[in-house]
Amino acid sequence: MLSKSAKYALKGVLYLAMNTNEQKRVMAKDISGPINVPPSYIAKLLQQLGRHGVVSSIKGPHGGFFLTEENKKTPLIKIIDLLDGEYRLKSCMLSLKDCNELNPCPLHRLVGNVKSDFIRSLEQTTIAELVQDIKDGKSFLPL
Repeated sequence: MLSKSAKYALKGVLYLAMNTNEQKRVMAKDISGPINVPPSYIAKLLQQLGRHGVVSSIKGPHGGFFLTEENKKTPLIKIIDLLDGEYRLKSCMLSLKDCNELNPCPLHRLVGNVKSDFIRSLEQTTIAELVQDIKDGKSFLPL
């Protein structure tokens, strides 16, 4: 359901949320290893997210990427929409352009509620909430 870019971006953002702040910043190349994403790929994704206020960065020798408390309030759907476009999660599972509630594809009813619930969860869940789940031991992310 999520593109490789969206998955990589989520891992990168969570890494930043767990390991950085305004005083402690990291370079994209230093994130690459722990999250298992090619350095140039994660750099490009973080730059894109930075342009849209999802992550923060400072240029220069003591610069790098980091998340502020404000960044952590970002709903997950914003990251997905920025990288995949709004249509990806909402499009037909069989990529039929005319699929909708009135004219459903064979899979429409099978995934309709699950997909709607997933989208709603992405809209309502913030980066901070995922970080709290990791800290509480409710989920894990090898960092």
